[in-house]
Amino acid sequence: MSYKTLLVHIDDSRHSPARIALSLDLAKRWDAHLIGLYTVCTDLLPGALRKSESRPFAELEARHSELRQKAHDSFLAAAERAGHGSVEWRAPRGPAQEVATLHARHADLLILGQDDSKDAASYVAPNFVGNLILDAGRPALVVPHAGTVQALGENVLIAWDGSREAARAVADALPLLENARYVTVDIVQHADGAREAPVGIDVAAWLDTHGVNASFSATPRHIGANAGATLLNRASDMHIDLLVMGAYGHSRARERVFGGVTRTMLESMTLPVLMSH
Repeated sequence: MSYKTLLVHIDDSRHSPARIALSLDLAKRWDAHLIGLYTVCTDLLPGALRKSESRPFAELEARHSELRQKAHDSFLAAAERAGHGSVEWRAPRGPAQEVATLHARHADLLILGQDDSKDAASYVAPNFVGNLILDAGRPALVVPHAGTVQALGENVLIAWDGSREAARAVADALPLLENARYVTVDIVQHADGAREAPVGIDVAAWLDTHGVNASFSATPRHIGANAGATLLNRASDMHIDLLVMGAYGHSRARERVFGGVTRTMLESMTLPVLMSH
C-alpha cells in the first residue's frame, strides 16, 4: 500500500522550504505525484504588507504576484534538485480555506505546517490547518514549525482511544506504518484505564494482519497535564519521530471547536503528527 498523490501546502513563510523538502522525500519514497498548492491569506498580504493597507491595490497585487512567482520557482527548483519529475504547481484564486479544502480532497496525503505566531506569513485563515483536517476528508501530516525533521516514520506512536477518528487515522497511516522499524499503540489512561487495555491489544492484532508488528502500552496521565501533553512527553521519552492520532472537532455557534488533544497538538506539537478525522 502506498500514497499515489501528495499535496503540500506552500506559502511565503520561512517554514515552507522545509515542508517542500519533506514532501519531495516522501514523494520519492512512494513514487508519488506531488502537488504544490500555493495558498496564502486572501484578506491581507503576508508579512510586512499587513501593515500597508493604505498602499494602492495595484502595488499590493504586484507584490503578491512577485511572491507567488518566487514560491513557484523555488518549488520547481527543489523538485529538480531532488530528482523528482512528477510535480505540479497550483495557485488557484479564491477564498483560501475553500480553495485548499477543494484541492485537498483529491490527494491521498496532505503535508501541512503548524501555524507560527512569530511568522506572519504562515497565517492563511483562522484555524486554517485544523479546519482543513476536519473538512477535507484526507489524512494530513502536520509538520511542527520548531526544529527539523531528521527522520520520519521509523519510530511511530499511535494514540489510541477506540474511536472512529483513531481507527481512521491508523488505516490512513498504513503506508508509513508498514515500513516503520518500531510501532507502539498507546492509550493515555483515565481513572478506569484498566478496562481500556483489551481495546489497544485488539488494534495491535489488526495491524499484525497488515504486516505491522506493533507493541501495546498504557500511559498514566501525568499529574497536572492533559492527555495531549502526556502524549508529547511519551513521544519524547521514546524518541518517536511520528505520532498518529484522530482529529476531533465540532461546530459550536459560529466557531469551530477542536477537541482537547487535537488543540494541544496543533498548538504545541514537537514532532510531525499524522491526523485524520
